[in-house]
Amino acid sequence: MANELLQAAFRLPFAQQASFMRAKLALPSEDYDDIMGAAHDRAFVVAGAMRADLVADLHAAVQQAIDDGKTIGWFRAQFDGIVARHGWTGWTGEGSAEGVAWRTRTIYTTNLRVSHAAGRWAQMTQPEVLKSRPYWRYVHRSIENPRLEHKAWHGTVLLATDAWWRTHYGPNGWGCQCIVEAVGERELQRLGKTGPDQAPQDGTYEHTVPGTGEIVTLPKGVQYGWDYAPGAAAAGGVSLESMVDAKLVRYPARLAQALRTHLEKGGAP
Repeated sequence: MANELLQAAFRLPFAQQASFMRAKLALPSEDYDDIMGAAHDRAFVVAGAMRADLVADLHAAVQQAIDDGKTIGWFRAQFDGIVARHGWTGWTGEGSAEGVAWRTRTIYTTNLRVSHAAGRWAQMTQPEVLKSRPYWRYVHRSIENPRLEHKAWHGTVLLATDAWWRTHYGPNGWGCQCIVEAVGERELQRLGKTGPDQAPQDGTYEHTVPGTGEIVTLPKGVQYGWDYAPGAAAAGGVSLESMVDAKLVRYPARLAQALRTHLEKGGAP
């Protein structure tokens, strides 16, 4: 039921969501964390998809799913055709029906959820919206395997400008279905509140990055790579070049040089 509601919501026309996805640069990548956090506002990647034309076709399929409200069944058919056309092998999930279903679901739902959240960020940060609805409310929606921290955050109302949203604006992990809604004074009163809540103080935890051994500190309840607000960097005009300099793009040397060359030649975005 939850997936049906999710797909129904995604099939509604949403200009800001579509624009966000369309503005991304399709980039080859070896691992899922070659691109980190806010860099996803500017780059479209599929882990293990190393050929530019392959990534471009996958990006186009996701874009059409957003533009035309296509179902995951449609996307799976496109994925099969793209994989066959490009001769892509060795990707995680290949070789079994369960693996293919998992991989296509991950690509489809992750991109649609994140782009939807980014579109909402663009909407809710418009000056006229902020004036009439200056508060944001965290809404936990996961039914299966809910994260306890996310459940605890449900109903939290903070000013839209609160720094907490920069790291806790949903989704906050793989499969997370949490969203944020804008709230005005009347809604605040109906919720029984006279003002915003205090931002949750849950502390942090350390995560060791597989492969590199790097230790990163993250807010508790937020999964590695998800401690950013989808859409904030795009709305703020942050460039992919600056993200490369900030090491949010963690490419191996040969890919990093190819990307830098592309950007220096005026590549989008």
